[in-house]
Amino acid sequence: MKNLMIVGVGGQGSLLASKLLGHLLLSKGYDVKVSEVHGMSQRGGSVVTYVRFGDKVYSPVIDKGEADFIVSFELLESARWLPYLRPDGTIVTNTQQMDPMPVITGSAVYPDHLLEKLSASVHCDALDCLSLARQAGSSKAVNLVLMGRLSRYFEFSEEDWFRSIEACVPPRFIELNKLAFSLGRHYQ
Repeated sequence: MKNLMIVGVGGQGSLLASKLLGHLLLSKGYDVKVSEVHGMSQRGGSVVTYVRFGDKVYSPVIDKGEADFIVSFELLESARWLPYLRPDGTIVTNTQQMDPMPVITGSAVYPDHLLEKLSASVHCDALDCLSLARQAGSSKAVNLVLMGRLSRYFEFSEEDWFRSIEACVPPRFIELNKLAFSLGRHYQ
């Protein structure tokens, strides 16, 4: 069984990312459970989606220390959910920093050198997904850049992923999303 967490801030596209991943895994014959938790997601709050798959999955919930992967839309969210990662797990993260409300109001400070701190304690695959999404044609495609990067850890072909993109994305956005996915998958 494999356990993934997709974490971010409301409005970043984490729900589409989990839908895409779930579709792909189901198409490959896995039993898949997906659970979404929204914390004031429409106001920039934290959003987490659990994705579990294997031969037979009985619960969608992932406990601390059980996630094989944490896919993060924002660095601070990577740090927030770090206790859920297995010691040999991987964080796939966007390097973008989005100030949470306490930072915006001045009651807290965004941590310095967060990527370096994360990388010192766990395997961290970080890239500037926002720049790649813009290169694909839309800053809203960060989610597909992240899915492309995550795809490097699975044995599914790019065409397998593209079929799920075609099934989950509105037709007018399919090509843009495929490009964003490919940029994330092939970025060096």
